Amino acid sequence: MLSTAIILFILVAFIAANLPWFSERVFGLFTLKSGKKSASLCLLEWLVLYFMTGLAALGLEKKYTSDIYSQDWEFYASTFCLFVVFALPGFIYRYDLKRLLDRAK
Repeated sequence: MLSTAIILFILVAFIAANLPWFSERVFGLFTLKSGKKSASLCLLEWLVLYFMTGLAALGLEKKYTSDIYSQDWEFYASTFCLFVVFALPGFIYRYDLKRLLDRAK
């Protein structure tokens, strides 16, 4: 049960890290009047999703271990870097691959 929850959480974190880059909607819900998100809005959305994913992780830790263990800065730096790596496919798609695919049409 726990291993399934961990795998599902990693999958959700991967989707959350890529959501700002694949969608023109803010948080997948709201459309902008201009129709296009700026890079700064994508980064802000990505950062908010990082913190929301972290809160979900704390909730899962509390549920399965009935305690939240304290962590030092190294843990949070490594989770941030992992979230950056998770976001790489979406970033590459938005700023490199999408442009090439549109030009090929």
